[in-house]
Amino acid sequence: MPIEFTHVPGKIHPADAGFFYDFVETATKLSLIGDAGFRKIVVDDQAGLLTNMDIAAQALDRTSSLEVVLTHWAGVIEPTVAARQLAALDAKSGGRLSLRMLSEPLSDDDAETRPAGHTAVWQRIDEYLVLLKRLWSNDRPFDHEGAFYSIKDGYVPRKGPHGADVTIRMGGQSGTALKVAGRHADIFELTPGSLDEIRQMMQRVRSAAAEHGRAGKLRFALPVRIRPEHNASGHKSVDVSGPPAQIALSLFPYAALGIHEFMIAGVDRPREIATAGRETIALLRNSLARREADVPQPGAFAPRTVREARAR
Repeated sequence: MPIEFTHVPGKIHPADAGFFYDFVETATKLSLIGDAGFRKIVVDDQAGLLTNMDIAAQALDRTSSLEVVLTHWAGVIEPTVAARQLAALDAKSGGRLSLRMLSEPLSDDDAETRPAGHTAVWQRIDEYLVLLKRLWSNDRPFDHEGAFYSIKDGYVPRKGPHGADVTIRMGGQSGTALKVAGRHADIFELTPGSLDEIRQMMQRVRSAAAEHGRAGKLRFALPVRIRPEHNASGHKSVDVSGPPAQIALSLFPYAALGIHEFMIAGVDRPREIATAGRETIALLRNSLARREADVPQPGAFAPRTVREARAR
């Protein structure tokens, strides 16, 4: 499967209002991001969930190619309302919306809705996602009475183009988090670490997904921050720096583990975006393509006499 690249916008300097707040400039950047080889862009604003949904709608209006990854969490909006709004966004985008479920809210206001306790947080996410998928697929109203949500005559008349198959992205490290992600996640966002730590986490996630018959359906994404040389960020991402060829070489071992997507942060200026696409992304894709081409196919290098004997 070809490697994918997702752009994670950030602030260029501390006084910057954010990537999405000047939409004349944003439209130009979105076009540049798509041209550079990025397939997706993350919407993850500190203002909260409702702002994220508004930004996602505007971003989808301003690009016809990029998939918008909407950062989302349970508890702020009732599932029936959220299901309607998300289905409308998905329909408006022609199926270019994916849902990135976080366990922690982005703003203090949203934090007030968080239940106490790690297990309760993930139990609510689980119930929330079950209800979203049911609302996106049911053909008649239904009632629900659960630990966190009560629904009467729940129904979404206008489904999105993918129905209940909207791509769900999740992360986490605890056994509880992996249990919920194994049930729901299509893409698992890994926590940075050594190659061996990431390999072990991938195995844990696959095992959790296998309990639901989904191990083969799961893909993995790794957060990566491109930094100026000798300037580590301390962010929850793999930090890489140096010339584009060196950065591509640094990412190659992670791709070899079976990671399908790199979530790239730290390239927000037009020149940085263009350089990342023209050099880093292109170099890594070409290297991976050459590696796949060099993998021997079964029987491709069988001795000639053996092949001839079989042909007889």
